[in-house]
Amino acid sequence: MNSNARTNIDIKICGLKTREAVQRAIDLGASHIGFIFFEKSPRNIEPADAAELAELARGRAKIVAVTVNADNDELDEIVALLRPDILQLHGGESAERVLTIKAVYGLPVMKAFSVREAADLEKIDAYVGIADRFLFDAKPPVGSDLPGGNGVSFDWTLMHALDGNVDYMLSGGLNKDNVGEAIAVTRAPGIDISSGVESAPGVKDIGRMEEFFAAVRRATDPAVAAGSRM
Repeated sequence: MNSNARTNIDIKICGLKTREAVQRAIDLGASHIGFIFFEKSPRNIEPADAAELAELARGRAKIVAVTVNADNDELDEIVALLRPDILQLHGGESAERVLTIKAVYGLPVMKAFSVREAADLEKIDAYVGIADRFLFDAKPPVGSDLPGGNGVSFDWTLMHALDGNVDYMLSGGLNKDNVGEAIAVTRAPGIDISSGVESAPGVKDIGRMEEFFAAVRRATDPAVAAGSRM
């Protein structure tokens, strides 16, 4: 695949932990790379380690710090070491908390919401005009300790009810086999993937990453799609 070829849709590879995975994500055209700071996650990484990896991407992709109900002390350390471009809040942070975080750190915020039914999308109303972008993920399976990265999807047709002015990334159970359908159904301006390009929880698979980017290009670039049918 042609390296450094950015698609016309934002692609965020989340939960990165190795130099090889970060470098390949960038070479494949990722617009965003995410580092997860949540101890229960198999993708958890120490801020100092993430900061070292982030230098491979700085200026080439947006660096996203993913936290779950982090307090100010945690955020202080992450922001100071990582110097992220975006803070992704993947917990139950209130609109007031989002406002406070934006004021304290001077960074844009992507607020994540778990979706299973139409009513779940109504929860974003209080955050419109506060959060800079949204991320819609599937609600975790019963018994899961992880708010995301569970490899499950939701009914993408729910996105049809979303105001067209809402900027978001689609997440939850995406992989090379279903991302084309997800894009066709939702017309999402951005997609986020983590477990769908892993060989084991927290272990990014370079081959699967390459297949995923190829699938996205087939879904978004008519010339690529036509070539694949020849």
